[in-house]
Amino acid sequence: MKRTNKEAIPKKIHRPLLFNVVVWLFSYVILLFAFSKGNIPIKIDFAYTIGFLITVAIPVLINLYLLIPKLLKREKYVYYALGFIVNLILFTKLNQWFLEPILDWLYPNYFFISYTSPIGVNTIFIIFLIATTLLKLAEDWFYFNREENRRLKLDNQHIQMQLTSLRSQINPHFLFNSLNVIYALALEKKEETKDAIVQLSDILRYVIYDSNTQTIPLKDEITLLKNYIDFHKFRSHNFKNIQFNTTVENENYLVYPMLLLPLVENSFKHSTIDDSGNAFITIQILQKEHTFVFSIENNSFKTENPVSEEYSGIGLENIKNNLELVYPNAHTFHVVETKDTFAVTITLTKSISNAY
Repeated sequence: MKRTNKEAIPKKIHRPLLFNVVVWLFSYVILLFAFSKGNIPIKIDFAYTIGFLITVAIPVLINLYLLIPKLLKREKYVYYALGFIVNLILFTKLNQWFLEPILDWLYPNYFFISYTSPIGVNTIFIIFLIATTLLKLAEDWFYFNREENRRLKLDNQHIQMQLTSLRSQINPHFLFNSLNVIYALALEKKEETKDAIVQLSDILRYVIYDSNTQTIPLKDEITLLKNYIDFHKFRSHNFKNIQFNTTVENENYLVYPMLLLPLVENSFKHSTIDDSGNAFITIQILQKEHTFVFSIENNSFKTENPVSEEYSGIGLENIKNNLELVYPNAHTFHVVETKDTFAVTITLTKSISNAY
């Protein structure tokens, strides 16, 4: 059985009793003033106005609660137009034929003369039907707009929660990998250990504090990647095999924070850059106008450690999720894996400020 998303179901917004009380009280006052021609109303004016208003109310209610929901809102415009015209003609004729005889029967002590001509009756009916239709549609639009704004607000809050959750997964992952580097230096009792700790603290300051925002200039993300690469100098014996090239037209181009670091982490982890002289990492960043391209390629090393593979998958999945949330319909994410290489390319076709 198909489940329905309760959040997507609009709440009942129309209050028939309140709506009709307000509409018909206001209409009664207007008609009474019109029929008494601005004079102080007498009993016969009150009686005639009530009778006339009842004959108007019937076609209006048919239009509001039958024709509009069954035809107009279901986009059956031709049928609605025909129903509207038939409804109008039928009840204007009933008014002209039966209103005065019924009033004479109800009030035998009064002599009623039509307060308006047939053309006037038609005009009043047309005005009432059109005015109440517009009023009902305006009410629906107002509440629909309010519900739509509410839904968009909830969607935005949901996206922010998702982004926060995804980023919280990246930070521990980054810290775990970085501590492994320092641990390796400590095991080898290298003098660079304390310098690596200082370097890591600078990176973590960015990760924890500076990146805690929706957008960040591209130059800051590039600095983070450079610092991360420099951090790996303390461990890698083949740093010369790491290429990092940038061609940036606008260094203040806004991107989502921490979008690229997981890919660089994975490359260092899987390329065995510190063990093999043939290992390599090549990073390219190109930014021109509203387009941003990030590509990274490394030699492929198949690890047998399932935990390592699991965390690698988390990093790539987080990036995909972030791109879907922050750059909907404004990005591509390509992974090309061969026997010897692994490459990822991200293309953004809009800056983050224009991606939503």
